[in-house]
Amino acid sequence: MRLSFLDPLYAAEGRVASVYLDTSRDTGDPDRAIGLRWGHAREELRAQGADAATLSALAAGVGTDRDVAGRHGQALFCVDGDLALTEELPRPPGRGTARFSALPDAMPLAVQHAPDLPYVAVSIDRRPAGGLGEAVEGDEGQEGDEAAAQDPEAGRTAAPGRGGDEIVVRLQTGRWPMSRVAPWPVTTRRCPVEEWQRGAARLAGVVNRAADDTGAQAVVVRAQEGEGWAQGVLVNRLPPKLAGRVLTVEGGDRPVAAPGRALMEEDLAAVLDGRLNERDLLHLDRYLAQRARDPSSCEGMTAVVAALQRGQVEALVVNVPGVAPQRLWGGPRPTHIARSEEELWVFGAPSARQEPVESLLIRAAVGTGAELVVVDRDELALEDGIGALLRYAAPAAA
Repeated sequence: MRLSFLDPLYAAEGRVASVYLDTSRDTGDPDRAIGLRWGHAREELRAQGADAATLSALAAGVGTDRDVAGRHGQALFCVDGDLALTEELPRPPGRGTARFSALPDAMPLAVQHAPDLPYVAVSIDRRPAGGLGEAVEGDEGQEGDEAAAQDPEAGRTAAPGRGGDEIVVRLQTGRWPMSRVAPWPVTTRRCPVEEWQRGAARLAGVVNRAADDTGAQAVVVRAQEGEGWAQGVLVNRLPPKLAGRVLTVEGGDRPVAAPGRALMEEDLAAVLDGRLNERDLLHLDRYLAQRARDPSSCEGMTAVVAALQRGQVEALVVNVPGVAPQRLWGGPRPTHIARSEEELWVFGAPSARQEPVESLLIRAAVGTGAELVVVDRDELALEDGIGALLRYAAPAAA
């Protein structure tokens, strides 16, 4: 996973306020609950020396995700009175944190972004034609009997059910899991049931373009219960290049997205949680091959810190749960990271200070153009919870 979305956090100089809050709206009085959590965070920041401008800017940002329903969180970062980054979190933090320090507390946000998997979600259901009275954006023109008759595929599969119904298809693209709470627009198309053979061919083109535009690595097609035939017709018309990416789901009633939540969120979670994106899979395969040859060069805190000092890391591999809490030494540059103060002086750092390990690791990764691969500890346990895919082999000792 690329980390360019964190660049704004390192663009400005000055101390950074980093706040993670549970901003869920699944309680009776969510605004009061969020206000209490923010109050505790504000006092923690004030005790750490945060200035009035920083606290004011953060207060203005807290709760701006009020249009997002259900359980979620918010990450806010402020430098010199300006909000550098604010993002909704698909999972609320286990406990809120607030820190005012030289480095942003960016690792929890990066982990929530992973695996950053691009997808297309397609929902198929049947409704009485014109019976719902709801506004549908992006309606596809409906072909008449003459157009259907010209389609050699039309009529080969009888569409079960009553006449006068229509197939309604909703399509949404996104990047999992962040689009759970930052959903992209939904495109809706309608087609009479009796013309679905031809309509599905046109819809397949829409899905294909959406996949091309977003680099989708998964196309999740959900059919309302009993409408598997319609799902099959659409899937069979998708181009062969998408065949290996299609994941089919059959559910009950048509999914209704809560405000601010992704279309088909539960179905997407069922099939996408635990998957890595294709680039991360390649990185992980290369890392495992590298570790098999020489584990001491790429796994564990000592090896990873040494590689980051040299700008040698192509991808940082971290476990969730994460790296054990500890403090390393850091200087002003991303590559100023060391196990001891004395080691840092060897690199000519003009100053040195102790910082939380995850803050120094993620800064070094962003600053040297490394990527991040997040792996569940139960799937692959790493020494110290961390490893590094190396860009090149270290020179042999003389």
